[in-house]
Amino acid sequence: MEFSAQQIADFLQGEVVGNPDIKVNNLSKIDESKVGTLTFLSNPKYTHFVYDTKASIILVNKDFLPEQPISTTLIKVDDAYQALAKLLHLVDSSKKQQSGIDSLTFISNSAHIGENPYIGAFSFIGEKVKIGDNAQIYPQTYIGNNVTIGDDVTIYPGAKIYADCAIGNRCVIHSGAVIGADGFGFAPNDNGGYNKIAQIGNVVLEDDVEVGANTTIDRATMGSTYIRKGVKLDNLIQIGHNVEVGNNSVLAAQSGIAGSAKIGENCMFGGQVGISGHLAIGNNVKLAAQTGVISNIPHDATYMGAPAMPYVQYTKAYVIFRKLPELAKSVDALKKEIEELRKTIH
Repeated sequence: MEFSAQQIADFLQGEVVGNPDIKVNNLSKIDESKVGTLTFLSNPKYTHFVYDTKASIILVNKDFLPEQPISTTLIKVDDAYQALAKLLHLVDSSKKQQSGIDSLTFISNSAHIGENPYIGAFSFIGEKVKIGDNAQIYPQTYIGNNVTIGDDVTIYPGAKIYADCAIGNRCVIHSGAVIGADGFGFAPNDNGGYNKIAQIGNVVLEDDVEVGANTTIDRATMGSTYIRKGVKLDNLIQIGHNVEVGNNSVLAAQSGIAGSAKIGENCMFGGQVGISGHLAIGNNVKLAAQTGVISNIPHDATYMGAPAMPYVQYTKAYVIFRKLPELAKSVDALKKEIEELRKTIH
């Protein structure tokens, strides 16, 4: 499908600067652009590509002022990155969804499947499962007994949802994800071993949650592990039992949240962040990559380092840390001078 600059601008409520009739049929990165494609500029360090790009249309912020002549057509919008997201969503939603239930799927007689489903081959749907409308369930998915799944949910190949868990509307669960495995609960016994503590709770994913590939979310010992509305979890994340992740928080890959930790709303965690158990992380908290948290963090804070400390404090400490080799040499030199002085005194 082709769209003109004016059609795209109308959709995005933007302004055309250049030829409103020029058409594109694909998207491209600004540093790998081709004729007939649309690209975007949101990061200032890529600005130099604007002046020699081959793309036919460029999305830019309204405050963009070119410093050189530009031969391509611009569409000025409030936020180029968000505008691109809208276009990508439009392209993705225009793809034809699969439909029908494969003959090689096992579905319990007591399960209820909503309207317009797609269920791929070798999927298993257990007893008393309830699945809403427009489900896209890809091959080799496992859905355990008593699971409830809302409308417009997509579950990619090989995902596993254990018994009694609840999935909200418009959730996306990627390949290899495991929802509802046992929490890590063991009690030491008199023989030096460990007795398993039964994990009888579940996992609740509220609406609009996305779970990345090979991410695991453990069921609660009692009650529920909650992933609240709008949360986005990257690949390879571990969420422990009885954790709660607040609305619209985003966690990058390889982060780990230990049991019973409470994460606030609108938090942003970089890759490999680690949170100890039973901690409370406030709303609007930002944690840099590889931050290790061992105590509670208040609202609206930015932390980094392991153990974690406030961002400003960490950067000041890091300046000193980088100078440690020089400081060590200075200390050694001072020790030698002191020894020499002692020798002269005695």
